[in-house]
Amino acid sequence: MAEINAKDVMKLRDKTGLPMMACKAALHEANGDVEKAEEILRKQLKGKMDSRAGRAAGEGAIKVATSREAAVIVEVRAETDFTAKSEKFQAAAAKVAELAISCPSGQIAPSPAMIAAVDEVRISTGENCSIARAHKLTQDPGTGAFGTYVHHDGKTGVLVQAEGSISDETLRDICMHIAAADPRPIAVTADALPQHVVDKERNFRIEQAMASGKPKEIAEKMVEGGMRKFYEEIALVEQPFIRDPAKKIKELVGPKARIVAFFRWAVGEEA
Repeated sequence: MAEINAKDVMKLRDKTGLPMMACKAALHEANGDVEKAEEILRKQLKGKMDSRAGRAAGEGAIKVATSREAAVIVEVRAETDFTAKSEKFQAAAAKVAELAISCPSGQIAPSPAMIAAVDEVRISTGENCSIARAHKLTQDPGTGAFGTYVHHDGKTGVLVQAEGSISDETLRDICMHIAAADPRPIAVTADALPQHVVDKERNFRIEQAMASGKPKEIAEKMVEGGMRKFYEEIALVEQPFIRDPAKKIKELVGPKARIVAFFRWAVGEEA
């Protein structure tokens, strides 16, 4: 049996955050090979962590990453705010975003490398840490641009994709608007609003008008004016810019550009 070096035990402990005795035992099993010992610990504790996967994970971080051709937004969750704010968790979440850039466009299924990055935190903290969701956008770098914003607490993030002539400063302003706007924008334009959202609001307004004694035909006509106001409230480009309410977002964008898509994610919300 190889002699276990105290320096190797400390190196393994620093890397995994696990107790000294567990690291020493793993090194004995690995015959002194630090990398092999780390893998032994990963396999041993991964099984234990999988049994805890049902525990609620309501804390975490939103990360964004961009390249000339692509941008991603990811949410990584933890059980406690203490872990979520830790340097190790933040680095793992950033690594997930970095790896996601090379994934196919659209909703991203976590790769083995992404899962491994989070597993290191799961193993060292004993918490249920996981990749909640990830999405990738792509563009032609000659005609498109991305804007990003992550709130100072790391729990709310925005990713915006635009086409045409628009400055980085304007894109960031739009991202910050999306993060803070109330009501929260649901789609870029009124035409892009989900039909079920429109139908639910229209039916609610009609029922209210009919409850006040109006015939259905009259109620339906009355509602249309209110619906136009509703569209302005939740369609991004129709919203008043939060820093200058006299100006709408579409005026901020200008005639030479358009917003293609946006995501506003907050930790712990339903996807």
